[in-house]
Amino acid sequence: MANLTKTNRRDFLKIAATASGGLFIGFYWSGCDSPKMKVLTNEEILLNAHNFNSYLSISPTGDVVIYSPNPELGQNILTSFPMVVAEELDADWQKVRVIQANLDVEKYERQLTGGSGAMPHSWERLRKAGATARHLLVAAAATKMNVNASTLSTSNGEVIHKESGKKMGYGELVTDASKLTAPEEVTLKDPKDFKIIGTPVKNVENKNMFTGKPLYGLDFYREGMLHAMIQRPPFGMKIKSVDDAAARAISGVTEVVTFKNNVAVVGKSTWPLMKAKKLLKIEYEPDGVVESTFDHDRLFAELLNGKTAEVKRKDGDVDAAFKNAAQVITSEYQCPFLSHSPMEPQNFFAHVQGDKVELVGPTQTPDRARNDTAQLLGIPPENITVQITRLGGGFGRRLRADFVVEAAELSKMMNAPIKLTWSREDDMTGGAYRPAVRYRFQAALDESGNMIGYKLRGVGINAGNSTRENNFPSGAVENVLIESVEHKSAITTNAWRAPITNFLAYAEQSFLDEVALAAKKDPVQFRLDLLAKAKASPVGELQYDVDRMIGVIKMAAEKSNWGKDANVMQGFSVYFSHRSYVAQVANIEMENNQPVLKKIVACTDCGIVVNPTGANHQVRGGIVDGMGHAMYGNLTFENGLPKQKNFDTYRLIRMKEVPEIDVHYVQNGIDPTGLGEPALPPTGGAVANAIFKATGRRLRSQPFIEQKEFSDIKLQIKRA
Repeated sequence: MANLTKTNRRDFLKIAATASGGLFIGFYWSGCDSPKMKVLTNEEILLNAHNFNSYLSISPTGDVVIYSPNPELGQNILTSFPMVVAEELDADWQKVRVIQANLDVEKYERQLTGGSGAMPHSWERLRKAGATARHLLVAAAATKMNVNASTLSTSNGEVIHKESGKKMGYGELVTDASKLTAPEEVTLKDPKDFKIIGTPVKNVENKNMFTGKPLYGLDFYREGMLHAMIQRPPFGMKIKSVDDAAARAISGVTEVVTFKNNVAVVGKSTWPLMKAKKLLKIEYEPDGVVESTFDHDRLFAELLNGKTAEVKRKDGDVDAAFKNAAQVITSEYQCPFLSHSPMEPQNFFAHVQGDKVELVGPTQTPDRARNDTAQLLGIPPENITVQITRLGGGFGRRLRADFVVEAAELSKMMNAPIKLTWSREDDMTGGAYRPAVRYRFQAALDESGNMIGYKLRGVGINAGNSTRENNFPSGAVENVLIESVEHKSAITTNAWRAPITNFLAYAEQSFLDEVALAAKKDPVQFRLDLLAKAKASPVGELQYDVDRMIGVIKMAAEKSNWGKDANVMQGFSVYFSHRSYVAQVANIEMENNQPVLKKIVACTDCGIVVNPTGANHQVRGGIVDGMGHAMYGNLTFENGLPKQKNFDTYRLIRMKEVPEIDVHYVQNGIDPTGLGEPALPPTGGAVANAIFKATGRRLRSQPFIEQKEFSDIKLQIKRA
């Protein structure tokens, strides 16, 4: 149970006073947990390199080129994928070059980023790719050395014959090895022999990012391309009339076109287009139901109390359990719409030339971008190429291809290469949001405080199934009823980091604390008792691993000294999502009679940690994201249009509002199970439960800062 979080603070911050007496904070970008290895990236594939499989090639110089197929949006896949290949290859990490692969449905499966599934899906494939090349290199060396292959070993880019002391570098063997037939089966390393996996490795693109090299979609430039920006209608509205005279008069604007329900301004650069777009005079009229936040509040109340709902799970006799209960606890929790708000707004390049199309840009789903474009233009998908740039964030927003299709449609209309760019306001007002949801929870307790019945009804706006009916505590309670109701709306929604569970976990874990309090039981022990029941006599289907969940709960209690310091008020939360388990404890201390959030302890079971540096970033980033949106994020609507259009009104968490985050991992040796999302869901519940412990105020709606229960407690946040 090693703690992988130790970091030298001097490697992170450099603080100096400015001439004006203010505070300047700079970053030592080159610092990391351990500068043990370094990856050098190449923009060009080495000309003489020999391909061994879809994932790697090796040149006669010994340079190893590893192709990373999945889009990189900050989850560190461009570093961790090559680490897995290089591990089984026994490569010299100093000679590894990493290249982002373009879309190729023949070479790669699941070439997308979403659902924290990239590493679980590719883990064995990547290992086999490296091991296969290693097998061929050893076979070639055996022939050259005239020895049996079983007498050879590999290390650091060399094949070694220990008995004679002979060594041959991979570069010397690559030509002969590339001519051999790959075996159907290869032997993979025992994890105890890993040399690269499990060591902290810096992001392979650090230097390029920090020196401003063109990496992102917004950086892409093609000589002769036109730029475009689009004015989109409010949700539920359609265009009635357009007056574009003032927009056309702006220098640098070459065309204004109306297509479908949009108005696009086209020109030579984005700045005149931004000015021109504001001068468009567009009159809209309803095209169905136009909604406001007031309407949603009314709908939630009606649908929670309605007679119609889809039953997602039913175990036992729920009616009898609640009828005979000694005590029934009922609570409602609600969350708002949220914007994805990636740092890089949506953008894409498209060049339509007859029945051929070139697409370049940031997408989490390159194959969807290709297929949607093919459907729009009525051409075969294989006529379309997709070059994947680095993504400046995504969080699920770039799973959609609406911005790609817009670029392609404009390119065809203008008969020219088009670079489409969304402004921040476009991103927030024309986005596809985290659905707004309200939940009603009910728990039935017997005279001994045991939970004998559990009911949940979720009502979501374009949320699909707003529950995760097979997650804990399902399977641990004899009588369960879980229902879902969906309201269809013109407001577009989309997967938002840790879909549904990003809020459901907070609501469930806060409610379980309410139940534990009513049962007069410790919140941690209350959960452990339920899990013990699920292990001994599970009810219905179990889709979570009871032992793994128990493991992270006990580890979090141990690492946080749960309940052992009377001066520390603690809130607990645990959740299973995306195949992984995360338990968190938030610590609040009272200073001058005011609550101060000082630390969040996070314990994660995600199987083998490929890269501790990247893993720590994912866990800490997920916690900051989860806490920030629980406390501050809110998107409200008026007449089909978000009232929050930029960061001046859409509140994000600030650096000074992040407490100390202490990260630990369960080391059980199982294959990796995903880490991009699982750390986010438990955070809101841990913080809310700690606030209740410290102040007696139960927070049942997000964002916290807009709740009357929160307004007068004046929570402060400081690093411990």
